[in-house]
Formats: sequence, structure tokens, C-alpha cells
Amino acid sequence: MNRQSPLLLISVAALAVSGCRAPVPEPEIPSTEIAAIHTPPPDYPLELACSDVGGKVVMQVVVGPEGRPTAVTITGSSGVPELDRAADAGVRAWEFKPATRHGKPVSQTIQVPMNFTPPQESELCLQREQTEPDQL
Repeated sequence: MNRQSPLLLISVAALAVSGCRAPVPEPEIPSTEIAAIHTPPPDYPLELACSDVGGKVVMQVVVGPEGRPTAVTITGSSGVPELDRAADAGVRAWEFKPATRHGKPVSQTIQVPMNFTPPQESELCLQREQTEPDQL
């Protein structure tokens, strides 16, 4: 046997073993959940201002990768159409920091309950009376 053969075999084996190493995985980027940025309460419907009507509206809201609601579905009505419309309009104006997966923004669906408490007979009721005097 040639003296260089064992050395050559060892060199080839070392190269083969070093080439079989698993690639170093990229660090995993943790996922993040949606976060509210700007979620002001909706305006109480002016037409209900003096009627002492309140209620709760539950909505399913899809927040897109841009952080804006892309779809709103009322899953629990207040039973008062004006409150349902106010809740829908209010949540569509909200802004969020979108959820992320692998560092990329993604859509996420959330459930949003919205409570409406009738205002005290005050400015809002007076405002309604001034804007609609013939309808009272």
C-alpha cells in the first residue's frame, strides 16, 4: 500500500465530515399579537340621546397586515340598529399594530365587545333638541 494513501483517505474523510454538517438555522423571529394603537369609543347615536337606550354590540373584526380593520361582522347585536351601526362605524376607524408571524405582518381576527351607556340628559340631549326641533 502506498504511504500517501492513508493520508489521502484521512483528508477525504475530514472533508466529507465537514461537508455533512447541518446548516446553521437562522434565529427564529418570535410571533407578535395584535396591539391597539388608536381605538376611541364610538359616538353615541344622536337620535338616541334623550331615549335612555344602551346596549352591547359584539363584533368579529379582521385586522389586516396594514393594521386597519378589513372586515367587521356583528356577532351579537344590541337589538338597537342605531347602536349596531355606531359600533360598526366606530371600529372601522380604529388602528392597530398588526400581528406578525416570522417577522411579517399578518391578518388576525379578534372579537370586540362594545358597550353603549346612554348619556346623562345633558349636552347631547340638548344638542339633539336643537338640531331636530320638529321631530320631537
